[in-house]
Amino acid sequence: MTRFKAAALQMRSGTDPEENAETLSRLVHQAAGHGATYLQTPEMTGAVQKNRKGLMAVLKPEQDDVIVKTARDLAREHGIYLHIGSTAIPLEGGMIANRALLFGPDGDILARYDKIHMFDVDLDNGESWRESAVYRPGENAVLARLPFAAIGLGICYDVRFPDLFNAYGLAGADVLTAPAAFTRQTGLAHWHVLQRARAIENGAYMISAAQAGLHEDGRETFGHSMIVDPWGRIIAEAGDEGEAVIIAEIDTDAVTAARGKVPNLKNIRSFSVDEVDTRPVREV
Repeated sequence: MTRFKAAALQMRSGTDPEENAETLSRLVHQAAGHGATYLQTPEMTGAVQKNRKGLMAVLKPEQDDVIVKTARDLAREHGIYLHIGSTAIPLEGGMIANRALLFGPDGDILARYDKIHMFDVDLDNGESWRESAVYRPGENAVLARLPFAAIGLGICYDVRFPDLFNAYGLAGADVLTAPAAFTRQTGLAHWHVLQRARAIENGAYMISAAQAGLHEDGRETFGHSMIVDPWGRIIAEAGDEGEAVIIAEIDTDAVTAARGKVPNLKNIRSFSVDEVDTRPVREV
């Protein structure tokens, strides 16, 4: 049995990484002060900026990034595991990585994960996004085995791809993650059911810190950072506006119990799809 306190830090990041780093520090101090030892921030902690030129102007290499430096210091100061849900890191060739970073209590980076699935969508009311025009997708899933739990890393749109989280479940993940900057439109429709579904399917905790509210760049994000237990119950949830810190106790025995009740990970069977075409044949 392992028990620990986990925190999801809800933010409303702006376009200035320095200001967002200050917010990060304040929220980490608050969560650590309540005993959290694993802390997670949202997608795009460093800057929410939909203008590519504006975003590129404030980005720095990973070793010089203000969020990376701040997170390293905070993890070391509080002796915590600090999961930056993601921040933008410039790559060669003019593309960007949407990168999650997990820092250990000594300040070292323990794991990196680049978002695999790109949010290329055309929604109602003319809302359209093409992440693949700016971001280079990652190619590798990452399971971080920490002293108290195994944590599968995902980011935002990844949550719509159950195979990724199923792979983590099969590998023994206790906690799944999808820190996000969900749009308000998609969040209203799908956020809660997707978070609960991934937890239920894998008998694992789901922890997803989120961006929330109206941002400087004009976008509106859904918020509702949440922690879901392995039975699909929401055990902590933030609101839909602005900053918040939510904390819940994680008990890995609950993972064992859920998987014992419904052992779907053990019951997976391979299959093929047989196509039966019953459409009438039209004579030419």
